[in-house]
Amino acid sequence: MLNRIILIGRLTRDPELRYTNTGRAVARFTLAVDRPYKNQAGEREADFINVVVWGPQADNCSKYLSKGKLAAVDGRLEIRSFEGQDGTRKYMTEVVAENVRFLSPKEGGRGPGSDLHGEPPFDDFADGDEGLPF
Repeated sequence: MLNRIILIGRLTRDPELRYTNTGRAVARFTLAVDRPYKNQAGEREADFINVVVWGPQADNCSKYLSKGKLAAVDGRLEIRSFEGQDGTRKYMTEVVAENVRFLSPKEGGRGPGSDLHGEPPFDDFADGDEGLPF
């Protein structure tokens, strides 16, 4: 069996960093990912996908990612269920990231891209704002 998802999109808000009771970092953010087609009005639509990152990667995401930045996420899809305040069963779908790569240029200069284990990375992608849903 295989549960693997790879996404490239822009953050819709700054990552929210918290710590568990045991001190483990966890960051949450939402990626806006364009659909590969245009709607009847000729506009691109986007999906807004919740992402969770754990440990040192969570700390790095909190430091170096912010609203509007381009990022790639490699991880697995997880669907949780819980009982809502009204007593009904609720479902939460999110991507648990195993690797996050920063794709927007770092502010103040350019340098080699890398993943979360080194300096704040970027890759040389065009960073146009056209089509941003936020």
